Amino acid sequence: MAPTEHEKSEDVKILNSMGYAQELARRMSGFSNFAISFSIICILAGGITSFPLAMGTGSGFEATIGWVIGGLFALVVAASLGQIGSAYPTAGGLYHWSSILGGRGWGWATAWINLLGLIFVVASVNVGVYLLFQGLVAGPIFGLDTSAWGFWQQTAAVVAITVTQGLFNHLGIKTTTMLTDFSGYLILVVAVVLTLTFLIWGAHGFDLSRFTTFVNTTGDPGGAYVPTARTALVAFLIGLLYPLYTITGFDASAHTAEETHNARVAVPRGMIHAVLWSLVFGFVMAVSFVIASPDLVATAKDGGNAWFNLFNNLPAPTWLKNLLGICIVLSNYLCALAGLTSTSRMIFAFSRDGGLPGSSLWKQVSPTWRTPVPAIWLGVVLSIAATLYSPAFAALAAGCALFLYVSYAMPIAAGFFAEGKSWTEFGPFRLGIWSKPFAVITMLGVLVLMYAGIQPPFDILINYAIGLIVLLVVLWFAVENRRFQGPPIGEAAIAKRKATIAAAEKAVGESA
Repeated sequence: MAPTEHEKSEDVKILNSMGYAQELARRMSGFSNFAISFSIICILAGGITSFPLAMGTGSGFEATIGWVIGGLFALVVAASLGQIGSAYPTAGGLYHWSSILGGRGWGWATAWINLLGLIFVVASVNVGVYLLFQGLVAGPIFGLDTSAWGFWQQTAAVVAITVTQGLFNHLGIKTTTMLTDFSGYLILVVAVVLTLTFLIWGAHGFDLSRFTTFVNTTGDPGGAYVPTARTALVAFLIGLLYPLYTITGFDASAHTAEETHNARVAVPRGMIHAVLWSLVFGFVMAVSFVIASPDLVATAKDGGNAWFNLFNNLPAPTWLKNLLGICIVLSNYLCALAGLTSTSRMIFAFSRDGGLPGSSLWKQVSPTWRTPVPAIWLGVVLSIAATLYSPAFAALAAGCALFLYVSYAMPIAAGFFAEGKSWTEFGPFRLGIWSKPFAVITMLGVLVLMYAGIQPPFDILINYAIGLIVLLVVLWFAVENRRFQGPPIGEAAIAKRKATIAAAEKAVGESA
């Protein structure tokens, strides 16, 4: 349903009241806001490429029950973020919320951690697009010998993929929305067809013990995909990265708040529904993978090839498998495209508050396309660059879920302490008595995730995490504490921006 003029003016008034101009085009519906987060989560991305992680830690139990546990945690996080996003619907999202609820320094640190996570989501998914194309399309459909493909082929492919995603984002939110709306439907349809394909041509009987029995498959039993864990509990916790690497990036609903009609309602609804439906459809899909495995021990032993071997050995019609392969690759492409949208809005929002070097350039909005064009192309360059140094890429790609969930916990933690004190204005979406319990679950859950995320084979993340923390602390106290003013907070600071807001809206042709 098209928004009324009253709804349009209310959205702009709310944005202006927080000290920002309506520079981006507000053309996204509530469904589109949901679709962009659902597209970034993309159960056809992590739900497939990270399946070996589940099988290599806790077998069928980890892939199914572990998925539900991780998904429910993600749902709690989404609801907690939704409550804050309903109160402060801006493109800065987590960064802006942390600044309001926890102070400039907390917001500044949130921005960098969130931005790092977003960049590596785009980078890792685009490498995944290349690998999926190589495994599902180039060889099976076109008959190409890809055994000699290496670094240069991957780099050329990633550059081409990311640049085209940049072009689509450049051409306005209408184009991006059309693609991500299509992606939302595509993911649902392909997930259903893929699930039915595994059940029809691969089912080996419904043995409940496949889902209820936890087997520690770390080390040799899991093809050494994950080194031997000290205990079964540690193995289980590492396996939770399977759903949590997949069900992430849903802050995209917040980063596109300034382009969404009735954002105070649409943003929390978009995040929560994106996580909920990913949890449900992802679970059913994972169940079909486990049922289709002729031997769970052998599947775990396949290591990184676990899912591909299951799929390739299905006696399904070749045309169907080829069509599914193409659709899976396309879904992953659109997943990263949506990720680039989210990343560019984060760059734009942080830059308009002077947070990035060269902010005066990155905060610019094209009057023609009403998109943050410089921020889009900076996101393209950074995402490509992130794939070039293999050791760092492997570590940070594995840890992108860790960085994103830490950035999710930061405004939630700030809100836990500020609620009822400095935070007294709320939006239409409230958690009520569940607000603080959900915040506690989020904070404790992220601590557990941090522990799991630095276990082998991800232990190299310890070095990067310590380095990042030290760098942020040094930069803040040496430079940024004096230079960075943060978002406008308080009536006086916002009032000073009135003329600037009017000029910015006039420059892009935003009608009063």
